[in-house]
Amino acid sequence: MDIEVLGAPRVTENGMAITAPTPESRHVLAVLAACPDRLVPARVLAEELTRHTPPEHARAALDTAVRRLRERFAEALGAGSVRTPETVLRTCPGGYLLDTGGGRCDVRVFEREAGAGYRAMGRGDFVQASARLRRALDLWTGPALDGIDAGTWLRGRTAALDADRLSVLGQWVEAELALGHHRELLLELAVLRAAGGPRPGGAYRAAVCRAEARVTALRAARPAPGLPLAGAPCR
Repeated sequence: MDIEVLGAPRVTENGMAITAPTPESRHVLAVLAACPDRLVPARVLAEELTRHTPPEHARAALDTAVRRLRERFAEALGAGSVRTPETVLRTCPGGYLLDTGGGRCDVRVFEREAGAGYRAMGRGDFVQASARLRRALDLWTGPALDGIDAGTWLRGRTAALDADRLSVLGQWVEAELALGHHRELLLELAVLRAAGGPRPGGAYRAAVCRAEARVTALRAARPAPGLPLAGAPCR
C-alpha cells in the first residue's frame, strides 16, 4: 500500500487507488492514512465523523465506513491475495489500524529526508543539507490532507505536519544562503510560491514570501555584478 497525505490524500493498494464511496468513509480513510501502521482509537474516529453525522450516530457511521472501505480494498486486492481487507484495515482492541504492508508513505519519506538534511546542517555540509531538504519539500503538493474537513484530532495532526514543512523550508533557505545561492534561491522560491496555487494567504505561502523578501534584501545590500536585484513580487 502506498499512502500520500502531503497534499490531497491518496491511498493505493495493489496499484489501484482506493476511492472512498461516502464522505464518512473518505474521512475515516484520511484519518487512518495520517497515522499508517498505528492504532487510531475508535473514539477518535467517531469524534471525527461528527463533521458529517450527529454524535449519537457516529459509531454506527464508523462501522458502516469501515465496511465500505473494506469492500474497496477487496476490489483492489483481488482473488488469491495474501492480504485481505480485514488485515489491511485491521480491527484492534480499542480501534482500527491501516496496515501498509511495508509500502511507501510520503510522510515517512519526508521525515527521512528532513532528518538527513538537519543532520547535514549540523555538521556544516550545506550541499547535502540543501539537496535532502529540497527533496523533502518536493514531496508536498498542498497543505497536509488538503480537502478534508478535519475535526479536532485531525486538525492537530495536519497542523503538526504543516509546521514540519515550514521548519524544513526555513532550514533549506539557510543552507542555500550559506552556499551563496542568492539568485538561484529567488528563482526556486518563486517556483515554490507558484506551486501553491493562485489563492492568497496561508502560512506556507507567507513563509515563502518572507524568504523572498529576505533574500532580495540581502542581494540589495551586497549585489552581485550584472545580476538583477529582485524576484517577482509576492501577491
